[in-house]
Amino acid sequence: MEVTLLGTGDTTGTPTPGCDCETCERARERGVERSRFSVHVRNERTGESLLVDTSPDFRQQFLDHDVALPDAAVITHIHFDHLDGLGHAYRLFDRLPVHAADERDPETGESVAETVRRRYDYLDQVEVVPETPFEPFETCGFEVTLVPVDHPPLVCYGLAVEDPETGAKLSISGDTTYGIGEESRAALADPDLLLADGIVTADLCEHHPAGGDHFDDDGVARTFGTKHMTVEGAVALGEDLGAEETRVVHVSHFLDADRAFEAPLAVDGETDSL
Repeated sequence: MEVTLLGTGDTTGTPTPGCDCETCERARERGVERSRFSVHVRNERTGESLLVDTSPDFRQQFLDHDVALPDAAVITHIHFDHLDGLGHAYRLFDRLPVHAADERDPETGESVAETVRRRYDYLDQVEVVPETPFEPFETCGFEVTLVPVDHPPLVCYGLAVEDPETGAKLSISGDTTYGIGEESRAALADPDLLLADGIVTADLCEHHPAGGDHFDDDGVARTFGTKHMTVEGAVALGEDLGAEETRVVHVSHFLDADRAFEAPLAVDGETDSL
């Protein structure tokens, strides 16, 4: 499989509009961007493509990067920076299967699949396909498994994408704290590539009202506040899962400019063949 990172930023992206912080300025100088989250996964055997999350930056992402429009999509959760690009299905697709979890969210009273169907009921092209977490389904020649993660107050899912012919495996943490359950960790384990949510470095937890959480033995926070991992937490998750490679995504512009573009922090346009 060929993995292209279309969007590696958080909800405002980097550079953030109207921001003159050093990290945003350095991104402009380098000509790099972290737009809102989205991942393109091409099955090189079948020629099909799967899109993980439909970023609000959908149009520009597909103009900027040499990838085909997807044959199917998966939605991890209903926050706008992961969903609201689905409106681009109008005129671009005759049909787009959109896979999403079928379990009810106590916060909203409906599943991710039901929310997607309700919000985009005006688009005949969007075919919502409910999927049960932990039960693998097939799409684009891949075996895909949605796994619950920890992103309160809404339900949210990571996923494992596996090629049953080659054995290649991509794991995506989804938006989450470090507190991912054991069953989900088992489903995500041993990937060739892990894309892990890491919004800021742990030292910035002092600026969050909730501070940090899931501290390691050295007192380093692996969770920032209550919704996302720190960069250190993302790296630790990769080690826990035995990932061959970890790239940190969903990165904000609040990082120190001297560290903001160092490995393993990803930027838009990165590709990897698994």
